Amino acid sequence: MTTPINPVLDTFINPQPERDYTIRIRIPEFTCLCPKTGQPDFAELTLEYVPDHCCVELKALKLYIWSYRERGAFHEAVTNQILNDLIAVLQPRFMRLTAVFNVRGGIYTTVTAEHRAAYWQPPMPVQLP
Repeated sequence: MTTPINPVLDTFINPQPERDYTIRIRIPEFTCLCPKTGQPDFAELTLEYVPDHCCVELKALKLYIWSYRERGAFHEAVTNQILNDLIAVLQPRFMRLTAVFNVRGGIYTTVTAEHRAAYWQPPMPVQLP
């Protein structure tokens, strides 16, 4: 399947904009290329966000993620680029992207990047008995 180089990250209106709630999306098959060797890198991405006015459409997200399959990128750079692109489109209250890369040369890499809107304060956690 051919994937557009820069697919559009489509959105839809948040059905509950008055409420803070968390959307978690697990992406177990992320791939990109090592910019030094050209060998494939594999990772599991976990996207967690508190939407504001809109949410990401899942098919569009899938196509966007697939667009990295033939791109060379360092783990740190690709994690932050994906987060930046999602923030630009969604303007979420909070967003965290965690990329857990498979072993390469005996080394595992996990990169976590976060964004918090300046106006947003997380709700106080509820302590249950």
